[in-house]
Amino acid sequence: MRIEPYGVDSIVHIVKRGARGTKITRDVIDQERFARLLFYLNDEYQDRGNHGWENEVRTLQPFERPSYWPERVPLVRILAWVLMPNHFHLILQEIKENGMSKFMQRLGGSMSMHFNAKYNEQGSIFQGSFRSRTIDTDAYLRYCAAYVMVKNPFELAPGGLVKAITHFDDAWRWALAYPHSSLPVYGAHTASPIIETEANILKELFHTSLVFKTAAHDMFLAHIQHRDNEVFDTLLLEKW
Repeated sequence: MRIEPYGVDSIVHIVKRGARGTKITRDVIDQERFARLLFYLNDEYQDRGNHGWENEVRTLQPFERPSYWPERVPLVRILAWVLMPNHFHLILQEIKENGMSKFMQRLGGSMSMHFNAKYNEQGSIFQGSFRSRTIDTDAYLRYCAAYVMVKNPFELAPGGLVKAITHFDDAWRWALAYPHSSLPVYGAHTASPIIETEANILKELFHTSLVFKTAAHDMFLAHIQHRDNEVFDTLLLEKW
């Protein structure tokens, strides 16, 4: 396992996988909870524990914060995310020292505690700690963003990656409708409480949905055609 060092303003691609490739969510409720975790746990106010927020927001609308909570102070800037059956990808920007580590610890801990309580399991549901790699160029960021938000949902689309090669537009529409990723933010300019629009470098790089779709198409073809595949695997944390 390799976890690279990073500091404030660093942009990092993170992958966290289920133990032995097992599922980390089993139903729609688990999947929807993941999105809420990204919002509610990304806040300094959560020092009272991973589950206190669930009791306090139980009767509220999704992503609504109780009026008596203090002003939200995020630990990280979430630039992109996708939830897959047995793992998830995040692209995070460190905005305060140790914010990323604290956020990831909360996220993994809350998911394991919820999973074990719901399904009568024990231990962490994840394969060790998260893997990460610092994104140090705009080109790498463009590629990684498209990989995280497009290639991964394409795997779940009807016909998978094979069909997406010749039916990219169909796969693109399916991915836009996939509810467990940030793709609609960049592919359809949909607002999201999880993704901040201010100081968002991806919003600057992909200033229109067409720009992002074109970049995603180029990334997808490069990945499918296995150009410099060893480099791709290393950059995208696909090799353990």
